Amino acid sequence: MYGKNIRLSRIINQHTNKVCIVPMDHGTTLGPIPGIEKSIKTISNLIKGGVDGIVLHKGILRHVAQYPELSAGRYIMHLSVSTILNGNPTNKVIVSTVEEAIQYGADAVSVHVNCGDSYESEMIRSCGKVAEACLHWGLPLLVMIYGPKNPPNTKIIAHLARIAEELGADLIKVEYPGTPESMRYVVECVNVPVLISGGVKREESMEIFKIVQDALDGGASGISFGRNIFQQEDQSFFASLLSDLVHGRTSVKDCKVKYLNAIKPVILQD
Repeated sequence: MYGKNIRLSRIINQHTNKVCIVPMDHGTTLGPIPGIEKSIKTISNLIKGGVDGIVLHKGILRHVAQYPELSAGRYIMHLSVSTILNGNPTNKVIVSTVEEAIQYGADAVSVHVNCGDSYESEMIRSCGKVAEACLHWGLPLLVMIYGPKNPPNTKIIAHLARIAEELGADLIKVEYPGTPESMRYVVECVNVPVLISGGVKREESMEIFKIVQDALDGGASGISFGRNIFQQEDQSFFASLLSDLVHGRTSVKDCKVKYLNAIKPVILQD
C-alpha cells in the first residue's frame, strides 16, 4: 500500500484531508461541450485555480507533458467510456489499463459504474479487475458510482458507496444525498473518503457554495465537480473559490461576496 499512500498524498491535501477534483472526461460522452473545447487551456486554468486533481482520458493526458506549466497538476486517468451516440449511453466500458496510466504519468485512475443498468454486472466486474491491478501497481482508485436517475435516495447512495468500497475504491464519488444529515449517514457507512458529484450545470451558481458546505458539514471529504466549474465564465476564479471553501480557507458568505463582485457589471463614468 506504500505506493498508493504516496500517490494519494499528492491528491488529498495533507493539512486538511480534503480534496477538490475536476473531471474533464465529458468529451467522450458528450463531445467538446462548452468549457472543454480547448482542453489544454482548461487544464491550465484549473491548475491556476488550485484544484487538487484533474480527471482526463489517456488521449488528453498524453499531451500534458508537452506543456511545462501543466507539470504542477495532479492527474487521474479515467478508464471508462460511453457516448450519447449509443442506444445505452450508461453502459461504461473499460478502454485503458492501470499500466497505461502509469506510463502516462497519472497519479491515480478512475472508473465509472452505473448500478441499475442492464450492464451493471459487467461494469462491476471491470471495476473489480481494475482494483486488482491498482493494488498490484500501487495506484489509487477513484470509483464514480451512480444509481437510477431518481431524486436522491440516501439509502441507495449509501449502498452505492459501500459497493465502491468493497470493490476496492480508495476514493468514492457519489451524488449528494441532499442534506448534511443524509451525507453523514453515507459517510459513516464506509471507511474511505467520499466526494460529491456536481451533476449538470446549475442555473444559479451561488447555490453551489451552500451545497458544498453542507456536504462538508456532513463529513464529505470534498468534491468532484466538472461542468459546475469548467463551464463558469472564469474557470480559474470559480475553481479557486470552491477549492478555498473545501479546504476551509474561506466561508460560504465570503464566496458569495467575491462571486457577486466578480460578475458585477463595470459602470463606466464620464
